[in-house]
Amino acid sequence: MIELRTPIQVKEAVKKVLALKKKEQSEFVLISDCDNRYLAEDILADHDVPPFTRSKVDGFAVRSIDTQDAAKEIPSNFSVIEEIGAGTVAKNHPQKGEAIRIMTGAQLPIGTDCVVMLEHVLQYKKKGSHYFQLEQELNPGMNVSYQGEDLQKGSSLIKKGRRITPGIMSLLATFGYNKVSVYKKPKIGIIATGTELLEVEQPLQPGKIRNSNSYMVASQIRKMGAEPILLGQLVDDLELSYQYILEQLKNIDYLITTGGVSVGDYDLLPEIYQKLGANVLFNKVQMRPGSVTTVAEWNGKALFGLSGNPSACYVGLEFFVRPLILESFSNPYPHLEKVQAILLKDELQTNVFTRFIRGFYHERDGKLFVQPIGLDQSHAISSLAEANSLIIVPANQTMKKNDIVEVLLLEGRGSEWPWR
Repeated sequence: MIELRTPIQVKEAVKKVLALKKKEQSEFVLISDCDNRYLAEDILADHDVPPFTRSKVDGFAVRSIDTQDAAKEIPSNFSVIEEIGAGTVAKNHPQKGEAIRIMTGAQLPIGTDCVVMLEHVLQYKKKGSHYFQLEQELNPGMNVSYQGEDLQKGSSLIKKGRRITPGIMSLLATFGYNKVSVYKKPKIGIIATGTELLEVEQPLQPGKIRNSNSYMVASQIRKMGAEPILLGQLVDDLELSYQYILEQLKNIDYLITTGGVSVGDYDLLPEIYQKLGANVLFNKVQMRPGSVTTVAEWNGKALFGLSGNPSACYVGLEFFVRPLILESFSNPYPHLEKVQAILLKDELQTNVFTRFIRGFYHERDGKLFVQPIGLDQSHAISSLAEANSLIIVPANQTMKKNDIVEVLLLEGRGSEWPWR
């Protein structure tokens, strides 16, 4: 008997999944090991930036009061009493008519309040001593970076939940974070279903296909900051599959299965969920691809039953698994970023389900454009390699060339909530 399924809207499905979220525990890792991890605490400045008042340029540190009335017709003359580079501190305090040769980044000598650039003076020697002429007045603070003008001690640099990027790594090093508090990576088991599947290294056989979904899903999971655990494949045997999943659930935080969630004779996941006593949140979504996406909960663990079709599997993971993982990391932008763009192809149609069409999104002449890419079928894989976005075609609508359409960015920064 074919199971009667009631599809729900995407936004309702996402809400049901997010009800399962739990905050991940944190751990300390060395700064050298924290790339792409998620901060578990705010990063604070442990000192002012700059930590001292310093020169922005190579030149001479002087007292601005000594430059009053300096002009081309009547230049002011200065004697150079010392030279300092970055990392050294002046020993002398310049008096009237005295200057210190200073390099970019060096601490401004006590008693001086500005720096004249090297190329703006005329240098000369007299009796073995160094001098220069200045033909312009200088204001206090000229070519100077003041202590704390960028950041002050105790200020918040980066909020928890942010993914650690190269720029954030620079801040961590600047402020002495040799060990960094990050969220632990949840372990996410990945199982492919179906006796038709071959491993990657196996030669093709009649009626067989290679298991591509597991590796695609694992890559997506790593990108989301979690740890994928490849658990192999299931054969089309209910009891064996049930026992295998029951055993694997002991050692993982979430489970993702690909395939086996439809209503065919060999689609075993619905029966496995029933045998487990799992609470099925939904088993059909008003979306294409991925309408048969199923999510259940068992002992506080999310079980994601994704389509065996590669594109449907990919979309289901981005819509439902991604936000659950990123919200557990306190990330403020757990969903795909949504923008508007001009459609470059006529026509895109849909039925009672909203379509998410793989697209290529780009900017040209200050405007944003998007166009469908490749074969728009759930089983198609070639378009996944080139797509950087998903074009939203609402239910029962037709989008025409030059229409403004909404687009979900697969490589964007993320968003708080893109669903209306």
